[in-house]
Parts: sequence; structure tokens; C-alpha cells
Amino acid sequence: MERIPSWAVVSSVAAPVVLIGGWTLAASLQPRGYDSIRDTISALAGHGATDRWVMTAALAGLGACHATTALGLQPAKLPGRLILAAGGVATVLVAAFPQPVAGDAPAHTVVATVAFVALASWPIFAARRSAISRLLGARIGTVATLGLLGLVTWFAVELHGDYRGLAERTAAGAEALWPLAVVIATRRSLAREAVSLTGQ
Repeated sequence: MERIPSWAVVSSVAAPVVLIGGWTLAASLQPRGYDSIRDTISALAGHGATDRWVMTAALAGLGACHATTALGLQPAKLPGRLILAAGGVATVLVAAFPQPVAGDAPAHTVVATVAFVALASWPIFAARRSAISRLLGARIGTVATLGLLGLVTWFAVELHGDYRGLAERTAAGAEALWPLAVVIATRRSLAREAVSLTGQ
């Protein structure tokens, strides 16, 4: 029976903690003009940010967490795990290619887009027809991907709006929480299956 190792549980728990904790701490260090509803997470790691290392480290840590979770999520289909890992690598590259003080950085835009799309798309590719966990089933995987892509689309629509910070945080937060939900649900299903097999 395929298992999810404890270190993958740790990485899935750490992902939303690192992300939300990172943006909260980094935002608190900014001048009073920074607005979390309006301004992006990337601005906290950009060259013009105060103590930009905080959000840079958080993004790098988040990406590493996603890649680690993908490695340990063995009950999921391999294509989904690879896409989750790719989203993690792209998130690390978001930290490696920060926004400039003024204007846009094409490399940052590309890797951020790849990260958002990959982290929204992996559930549908990870789904199995006879999944041990409902969250790895085809129906819920499809709903999860559509919902996450919907949040990413909201962020894209708000890129020049007054709520881009809120939209980005909602999308990124949901993308960080979904692997945790899948890991917890799958571990519970595996535990029940193990008890059932032991009792036979």
C-alpha cells in the first residue's frame, strides 16, 4: 500500500504557515503606504521593499514545501505530483527573480504565471478513478482545479485594480492549503484501510 511519509505531512503543514506568516510579517515591516488589499505579495520581496529578505525567504520556503509534498504524495497520480513539484520550483524562481523598483520584470511575470497555473492545475492530474481518498478522486480533483483556476483568474483580472493584493492572497492561500487538505484526507483514508486489512 502506498504511504505518505511524515516529512511530507510536515511540508504540507509548513506551506501555508510559511506563506501566510511570511506575508504578514513582511507587510508589517513596510512603510505605512503599503496596503495588503491593494498591493501584491511580490512587492514585499521586490527590490523596493523594506527587509525584502523576509518575503524572499518565505517564497523560497513555500516552493520547497510544495516540491517536498509532491515527492511524498505517493497515492496521487504521477503527472499531478510532477505538476505540483513544478509549481514549487517556479515559486522558488519567483523569489529568485524579484520585481524591480519600477516597472515589470518579464522573468518574474513568467515564473509567477507558471507557479500559479501549476499549483491550480495539479489536482485534476493527480486524481485517480479508484482513489483511496475522496480528495484524490476525479470529481473533486476537477472541482478543485476549476475553483483554484477561478481564483487565479480573479487575480489576473485585478492586476491593475484596487483588490489585486486580496485576490493574490486568496489564490495563493488556497493553493497552499489544498495540498495540506489532500495529505490529511489521504493519510486518514490510508489509516482506515490499514485497520480494515488488519482486521480481516
